[in-house]
Amino acid sequence: MTRPFKVLGIQQIAIGGPDKGRLRALWVEMLGLEVTGNFVSERENVDEDICAMGVGPFKVEVDLMQPLDMDKKPAVHTTPLNHVGLWIDDLPQAVAWLTAKGVRFAPGGIRKGAAGFDICFLHPKANEEFPIAGEGVLIELVQAPPEVTRAFTAMAQQSSV
Repeated sequence: MTRPFKVLGIQQIAIGGPDKGRLRALWVEMLGLEVTGNFVSERENVDEDICAMGVGPFKVEVDLMQPLDMDKKPAVHTTPLNHVGLWIDDLPQAVAWLTAKGVRFAPGGIRKGAAGFDICFLHPKANEEFPIAGEGVLIELVQAPPEVTRAFTAMAQQSSV
């Protein structure tokens, strides 16, 4: 089974709650993460602070999310660990291959994400048509920019020496 793409590493984790101020108290004030941006979307029912830990191509994004409307979907606060994002070296190839293998994707297809990268989501629940899914976990696949792909490739080559 030859896979036409690689998962390079963790791109992000997204944490949801009813009040992102409480999330900021821990992640920003206590743990020292840097707030690098904010993303608000009516369509995605989210107000999120985009934070960062680490540097360069190994930086991991930590999104602190609260819903714009507690009664609307998606309910970004009902699963505290909302989703995990993975760097992918070739997102279109990954989506095509995984779909052909029976992996279920969430609606929306490949699109620009909050941080400006192309993204898509693996659905947390399988169905009859697509029997493979996240088993309760929403997984975001994120197109790695060239510098991230190079850094992970160089790291892998160094560790195999």
